[in-house]
Amino acid sequence: MTLVTTLPAAPPQSGARPRPEARPQSEARRCSCWPGATVWLTGLPSAGKTTIAEELAGLLHREHRRVEVLDGDQIRKFLSADLGFSRDDRNTNVQRIGMVAEVLARNGVLVLVPVIAPFADSREAVRERHRAAATPYLEVHVATPVEVCSVRDVKGLYAKQAAGEISGLTGVDDPYEAPEVPDLRIESHTQSVRESACALYALLTERGLA
Repeated sequence: MTLVTTLPAAPPQSGARPRPEARPQSEARRCSCWPGATVWLTGLPSAGKTTIAEELAGLLHREHRRVEVLDGDQIRKFLSADLGFSRDDRNTNVQRIGMVAEVLARNGVLVLVPVIAPFADSREAVRERHRAAATPYLEVHVATPVEVCSVRDVKGLYAKQAAGEISGLTGVDDPYEAPEVPDLRIESHTQSVRESACALYALLTERGLA
């Protein structure tokens, strides 16, 4: 733990540069006392990935951890605005997110990535990037059945697909390759958001990352 002491300001001297203000203690405590890591939450649309990630981020922020949630919609809007939803474009999107996550994690940030990443080879390439950089990486499968996801339908995608307004919906008319051996499998339809986040927190603790 880093201790921060605020010293009284010294009397100004002629020609002397002003001393920078000390950082607030809460900011200083948000430090790299723990190693960074990437936690990739994969699952179908409306599985609960982002909700769980945000709940976990709240828990970790209260412990003054450096946490970042890489939201898939925001990535699509800015970093991957040039991409569509073909297999190649989906893979490129996942690799871009994986690169950003690894750089942040390598620099002491715990990165939560609630992004579908439907293809196993794309996810494995991200894992390999982290392995090559000796950066911790965890894959979490939010294994909510498509029947439950279609009822939740947070963004109305399932309704649009059923009405013929869109196609290529992951898990419906586009493939989703579920992880065979994830680091953790969460069945969010059988437990609360808090319980799901706590299960993931327990995994981080077990791996020495929380």
